[in-house]
Amino acid sequence: MERFGFVGLPNAGKSSLYNALTGGSALAAPYAFATTDPNVGVAKIFDDRLDKLAEMSSSKSVIPTSVQFNDIGGLVEGAHSGEGLGNMFLAGIREVDAIVFVLRAFLDSDVPGPTDPLEHLRVLEIELSLADLDAVEKQLDKKTRQAKGDKSLLEDVRFLTLAKETLEEGTPLYRSDMKADDREALKPYFLLTNKPVLAVVNIDEEQLDDVEQIIAPVREELRVAEVFGACIQLEAEAAQLPADERTEMLEGLGLGEGALPRFVRSAYHVLGLRTYFTTGEQESRAWTFRAGAHAPEAAGVIHTDFERGFIRAETIQWDELLELGSWSAAKQVGKIRSEGKDYEVKDGDVLEFLFNV
Repeated sequence: MERFGFVGLPNAGKSSLYNALTGGSALAAPYAFATTDPNVGVAKIFDDRLDKLAEMSSSKSVIPTSVQFNDIGGLVEGAHSGEGLGNMFLAGIREVDAIVFVLRAFLDSDVPGPTDPLEHLRVLEIELSLADLDAVEKQLDKKTRQAKGDKSLLEDVRFLTLAKETLEEGTPLYRSDMKADDREALKPYFLLTNKPVLAVVNIDEEQLDDVEQIIAPVREELRVAEVFGACIQLEAEAAQLPADERTEMLEGLGLGEGALPRFVRSAYHVLGLRTYFTTGEQESRAWTFRAGAHAPEAAGVIHTDFERGFIRAETIQWDELLELGSWSAAKQVGKIRSEGKDYEVKDGDVLEFLFNV
C-alpha cells in the first residue's frame, strides 16, 4: 500500500484533511500541536469504473484500491533546532512515498497562525531542507571515512556532496537540478525532500468561488507539484455522512464529488500508480500496479504464484467490456485478447490470468 505523509504548520488543517480522507476522528483543534502522536489511516480510492463493472457482473462484493495517510504534529519555524515540538515527528514520515503539504488560506480570527499559503510553504520547505541537511551531513561524514578503505563508496560521497550543497542553499531536492540517477541513488537515505510532493490549499466556504485565484500563486511557486484547493472542514463534515447524504451535501454546495476524491486520484497517479480490474459474480476488485508493468508483474499483485506460474493474460478495456455487457459476450465476439509475458498492462484493463504452479 502506498503511503502519503501530511506536513503543515499548526492549525493548517492536517488533522481535518486526515479525517476527510479516512473518515477518521483525529483531534482537530484550533490550537497548536493538537496532534502529538502520528495518526495513520487508510483511504479507499473510489472509482466509478469499478462500480460499473460490479453492477454489470452483479458482484457480491466490491473492493477498491486504497492508500495510507500519516498525519504528524505541526511544524514551526525553527523546528530543526528544537522549536515547538522540534522535528521529532518527521521520523514518522521518513518512509512515506510522497509528501502532502497542507497550506492554510482560510480566514478565521479564532484560529491563530498565518493565512498566506506561500508563507506556510516557505517555512515547511526550509524546515524539511534543514532536517535533510542534518541527515546528509551525518551520512557524508560516515561515507567519507569509510571510502578511505573502500573506493567503491566514492560514488556515494559524490551524490551526498551534491545533495549537501543543494540543501545548504535551503533548496529542497525536488526543486534541484540534480540528475535523476543521483536522486534515485539517494532513495535509501529516505530524505524528505527527495520525495514527490503535492499540495492542498485549505480555504473556507466563503472562498469557494475564488479557489483558482487563491491557489494560483502556490501553483506558480511549486511548479514541481500538483496543487489543489479544498474547503477541508466542509469535506471532513461530509465524510462523516452516509454516502447519499454526503453526495447531496456536496452537490448542494456545487462541489460535485468534492475536491478530495480528485486529490486522492492525482496523488495515486503522481507515484506512477495505475489500476486494473478483475470482475465476476463473487467479486469486482481494483488492483494497483506500477505504470509500465508487464502482465506477470501485474499478476503478482494478486499473488506471487500468479507471477511465478504465469502462462498468459486475457484482457479487454473496461469501457469496451461494459458496452458488450459481459465477459462471455465479449469472448463470443472475439474481443477478449490473449496476451503473453511481454504485454504492458494499461490503466483500465480488465484481466483474467492463467497460471500453473
